[in-house]
Amino acid sequence: MKYNIIFAAFLFSSFAAFAQQKPAQNLVQYVKPIIGTQRMGHTYPGATVPFGMVQLSPETDTISYEENGRYNPKVYAYCAGYQYEDHTITGFSHTHFSGTGHSDLGDFLIMPTVGQLKLNPGTATQPNSGYRSRYSHANEVSAADYYKVKLEDYNITAEMTASTRVGFHQYTFPKTDQAHIILDLMAGIYNYDDKNVWTYLHVINDSTVTGFRRTNGWAKNRVLYFAMKFSKPFIAYGNHNYSKKEVYRGFWGKFNQSKNFPEIAAPKLRAYFDFKTEEGEKIDIKFALSPVSMDGALANMQAEIPGWNFTAVKEAGQKAWESELSKINIQSKSIAEKQNFYTAMYHAMINPTIYMDVDGEYKGLDQNVHKAVGFTNYTTFSLWDTYRALHPLFNIIEPKRNDDMIKSMLAHFEQSPEHMLPIWSNSGNENWCMSGYHAVAVIADAVVKGNASFDTQKALEACVATARKRSYEGIGEYIDKGYIADEHNGVSVSNTLEYAYDDWAIAQMAKKLGKMDIYNEFMKRSENYKNVFDPADGFMHPRNADGTFRQKFDPLSTNNQGFIEGNSWNYTFFVPQNPPELIKLLGGNKRFISRLDSLFTMNLPDKYFAETEDITRDGIIGNYVHGNEPSHHVAYLYNWTNQPWKTQERVRMILPKMYKPTPDGLGGNDDTGQMSAWYIFSSLGFYPVAPGSDQYALGSPAVDAATIQLPKGKTLEIIAKNQSDKNVYVKEVLLNGQVLNRNYITHSEIMGGGKLVFVMSGKHGK
Repeated sequence: MKYNIIFAAFLFSSFAAFAQQKPAQNLVQYVKPIIGTQRMGHTYPGATVPFGMVQLSPETDTISYEENGRYNPKVYAYCAGYQYEDHTITGFSHTHFSGTGHSDLGDFLIMPTVGQLKLNPGTATQPNSGYRSRYSHANEVSAADYYKVKLEDYNITAEMTASTRVGFHQYTFPKTDQAHIILDLMAGIYNYDDKNVWTYLHVINDSTVTGFRRTNGWAKNRVLYFAMKFSKPFIAYGNHNYSKKEVYRGFWGKFNQSKNFPEIAAPKLRAYFDFKTEEGEKIDIKFALSPVSMDGALANMQAEIPGWNFTAVKEAGQKAWESELSKINIQSKSIAEKQNFYTAMYHAMINPTIYMDVDGEYKGLDQNVHKAVGFTNYTTFSLWDTYRALHPLFNIIEPKRNDDMIKSMLAHFEQSPEHMLPIWSNSGNENWCMSGYHAVAVIADAVVKGNASFDTQKALEACVATARKRSYEGIGEYIDKGYIADEHNGVSVSNTLEYAYDDWAIAQMAKKLGKMDIYNEFMKRSENYKNVFDPADGFMHPRNADGTFRQKFDPLSTNNQGFIEGNSWNYTFFVPQNPPELIKLLGGNKRFISRLDSLFTMNLPDKYFAETEDITRDGIIGNYVHGNEPSHHVAYLYNWTNQPWKTQERVRMILPKMYKPTPDGLGGNDDTGQMSAWYIFSSLGFYPVAPGSDQYALGSPAVDAATIQLPKGKTLEIIAKNQSDKNVYVKEVLLNGQVLNRNYITHSEIMGGGKLVFVMSGKHGK
């Protein structure tokens, strides 16, 4: 094995020492992972540590991705595997996305049972037909790095916690001679019949099992290895092979591989392990993951959880969360506000996820094993979402992690067969989801803000190479024409708008690095948004290759109108890189304000978004769609008009409408932390309208006070004098005692620390 004893001992001792640190206060108590698990939030309630590789959480159904050969829209509700409204649990798997609108993962499902062995999960309407169990929310606990539930059909209490790479299960059984632990290697999220390409299981001894599975899903070529240890030896074991009849079977028929046989390999396997238990007896399972090998998984387990103290692992995980949460300490008279805020912090620090073994090895996009030297390698880059506020938040409170995330993106670029930065990547795979090439915005934002220990010249080259990739989704036509033609691309307008913003971000980075030729090239490209603006109707509008605008066009509809997950009414405001020019384009200050007012006050009938699964009534205010990302900056655009008080009013209206401390408390997919990052910034009183700029637009703080922990021991204290639900207007802003006569604060002013005071009022200015 590649495991190094000294290295492992060092890692565990460091983890233990970290766990012994005493937090200043108990912020973990305000984390409610159950928030967002109902309806559109798509979060999960299970156990994970900050940015952890393991997300150990329950699954509540087995909805297939396909039905009768077509996409099954019911699967959308199960992007995180769990829906609060369900009444049964099918098991507990080790990998989950948080808040996404498409999905994968759900690896290595474990389910404890008693009585007759059942290897089929059964159905929600007939739970007794399979191994699933009924449960009740009355017997469910969801906390930071801890999940507990009573499996009613079996009288088993299930508890789980996790370290970075290891899930820790604890099952309390009744007295029985028929106790089973099922390991389902077929189960998965967004599953379909042939998703499993191959699985392998190796029973090393009566308490240790290793294996892997290869899947073809959102990630086309994904391999994940595991190591599993039981606290008690099993008395028998076996498996059932559900694969199609193999054309070639070799000579394995000499054995009965289904019972007490040490290895099995096939596309579809479910295994079981049998025990006898006394009343109240606990069986613990440690389940480690590795992107590299089974030996790597064993090494990860030994490094992170060498013993069997469940409580100690749980406490260490919660102290890790306490350390992260304490980077922003808020004061509020409202418990609900604290629950919203610290759950948002929690959700913001789940992704991106660490993707490497304890020795730094990971599998890259080229399918080779690489070693991260001098940085932690990350994956799960939902960049269409997270460039907007999540990564800017990390530049303030997680600068080292954000720097490592960019190093991970640059490693992705080097390993990419297409030689591009990530678009939406996970587990050594690019899935090409969503539009734009927003890794460039994340990189530019870090460079402009001075948080860049990576090779900035190589980073700029990677950004430019990605933005010049003519074969990728209309970039060639975009370069030649200045827009993407409607007949060539179904989301031609939103792609043009997003490319233009990304090009502006590249230009800012180039300027910072003194590359004025690149700056001039990409500043010119950044104005391409003008080429899809139709002055005849005042909207961003699909444009044909011959230069004419599409005749049949509805700016209210989100379906087949040239936009991804949005309508023209919302996307017309997507020029975050140049609000003053957008205001001119839309007729000047007065007309712009009226237009923006209408977005929030008009009614958008359901028919206009009925065919867009990522947009529902839950996340809509008027025609403003907060439940999806393209409009997240829009409320702040009033700052560029003569009525900035409307930004303050709109932000304070959005916060309580779209965020509540309840299972259905999120107005849309949390999208790996972007929705939560919006909440965090907006609650503090400022927001990064255009990442790549060093400016944050000022808003209206919803907390009474906050202290942000900054590098080098500095702090920024935010005070909102007279803040209340009625006093939402900002009368005056002072930075370190000096009046701030502008509607923004700079990154250097934030990172310099000191005191930012908002004087609040119940009346707005003129």
